[in-house]
Amino acid sequence: MLDRPIAKPQLDTWSPTLLDPPPSDIQSGLRDALHKFAAEVVRPTGRALDRMTPEEVIAPGSPFYAMHEQYRAFGISQAAMAELPPQEAALLQSMAYEELGWGDAGLAISIGVNGMPASVARVIGAPEFAERFPETKFGCWSITEPDHGSDMLDSTRQAFALDGQYGGPSCVARRSGDDIVLSGQKSAWVSNGVIAEQAVLFCAYDDGKAGFRGCVLYVPLDAKGVSRGKPLDKLGQRALPQGEMFFDNVKLPKDCLAADPDEYHDALYATLCLANSGMGSCFVGVARAAFEHALEYAHERKQGGVPIIQHQNVRARLFGMYRKVEAARALARRVAIHNATAPVPALQGAIASKITGTQTAFEVASEAVQIFGGAGVSREYPIEKLLRDARASMIEDGCNELLAIKGGSQLVRHERMN
Repeated sequence: MLDRPIAKPQLDTWSPTLLDPPPSDIQSGLRDALHKFAAEVVRPTGRALDRMTPEEVIAPGSPFYAMHEQYRAFGISQAAMAELPPQEAALLQSMAYEELGWGDAGLAISIGVNGMPASVARVIGAPEFAERFPETKFGCWSITEPDHGSDMLDSTRQAFALDGQYGGPSCVARRSGDDIVLSGQKSAWVSNGVIAEQAVLFCAYDDGKAGFRGCVLYVPLDAKGVSRGKPLDKLGQRALPQGEMFFDNVKLPKDCLAADPDEYHDALYATLCLANSGMGSCFVGVARAAFEHALEYAHERKQGGVPIIQHQNVRARLFGMYRKVEAARALARRVAIHNATAPVPALQGAIASKITGTQTAFEVASEAVQIFGGAGVSREYPIEKLLRDARASMIEDGCNELLAIKGGSQLVRHERMN
């Protein structure tokens, strides 16, 4: 016999998602506050920006800036997180990115990228740059190039085609006396690129040696010779301003160099672990949003004389969506905690989280469109936007196919190969 009564489900309080252990007070407080912010500010702002032109999104007076100001008031900075135990900080950040992604993927990424100069400084072991390039200014991570998109994430050439020719880099830094001179461009996919005030920039370094040599630079974007292209007009994540960056013999003091060529591969590894993990959590939020919309609609929409949730096929479809959301969340949080506490973060784990989260978001949003039927493709409902936002995610921060090759390469044990 059980020594306790069997619990009866409380359908009025039951939540279909978030199969988590009971949260601590700080976790519960942060999650509830951010969920409210995502519902009342992030989501409506994202919808409004989605209907604007790219130029309107970044124009003075745009709700884009008001949203950022309100988010900063929360005080969820990288500096604040760095003072918490690593496991607690990792879990809180994973929860935060999920809630923000639930509100709007593009704005969630803009918030995350805004803190990249500070967060990269910490993970590559150069915390002094977090002080010099504070989160109070708009930041960006500038790495992608016109002829080298996902290639820029593959400095160790794990995805290199045997007969491939990468060609020359699009952006190069070189030493000139006590200065570093930066020339070239970064592609139109730099998130926050057209509005950022500072950048953590990954590019080639010309030191006269053979082979790819990279570096990490911190660049104040008001420096002479820096210019921007037009904001990109794109399918999804239209609330996220992206655009080209140009560097015309930009002179920087040598103390803007955060990682030299001998440190570059390790710096890129650590940064990719950070970025991919964040993407995984963010797009769990997108998947959850699509599932919740579909579940609610299935109780309202009638076909065959009954609410469609009474049809077995709809219930089975919804359960498949639910299962994917929970699995993606479990992986995202496990990876975030592991990589924050392990001596060396697991790149294969971060990549698995990113691919799983983004693929899940796209699949769940697509299933949600099917449940909504014709209404799902109408702009009067939120589902078509979620599908567009999710589709873009499978390309950004490294297309999923290339990332899978890199992740698989991390599994190779060369000592066991003949």
